[in-house]
Amino acid sequence: MKNKGCLIGGAGFIGIIIIFGLWLMSAYNGLVPMQESVSAQWSNVENTYQKRSDLVNQLVSTVKGASNYEKETLTAVIDARAKATSTQLKIDDASQLTEENIAKFQAAQDQLGSSLSRLLVSVERYPELKAVGNFTNLQASIESMEQEILFERKKYNEVAQGFNARIKKFPVVLFANMVGFKEKGYFKATAGTENAPTIDFSK
Repeated sequence: MKNKGCLIGGAGFIGIIIIFGLWLMSAYNGLVPMQESVSAQWSNVENTYQKRSDLVNQLVSTVKGASNYEKETLTAVIDARAKATSTQLKIDDASQLTEENIAKFQAAQDQLGSSLSRLLVSVERYPELKAVGNFTNLQASIESMEQEILFERKKYNEVAQGFNARIKKFPVVLFANMVGFKEKGYFKATAGTENAPTIDFSK
């Protein structure tokens, strides 16, 4: 009778272990696609910044053709673009998406945006550039790209927030960090970034 009770107790314990194992597997498998969504959206963010970087490169080439253009302003844009291009995160390693790393990435990109704004505003003193059709097209493309950047950053924050909320809930929080599911950083709004810059050269 005693042996029978031990067998029942042992079977019950094994049953609990199996149920817990199945839950753990289900929870883990549920977090994987959420983390993949964060990485995928980060890729979208990087792609939009890369598109802007390519446009800046074309813009620099166009502006270089202007006689007596302020070389200091142009150099600042070139240097900021180089820094922004070199400041990349490894999206194949989701643990890289920390608050600190994203802050560094954002700072480099914001510096490029600030230098670009100064460059475009200073062009007002060069009417011959306004007459260049390619320059006008680049202006419109950059304005559109700023809107796209804000949109993709907002989407990234949303999916990151969903993931972070999930790994902080009990009982997922007990194992999430141990198996590599770490909290993601966010893009933080800086002064003026709630609205994309408007640059009007038509006057």
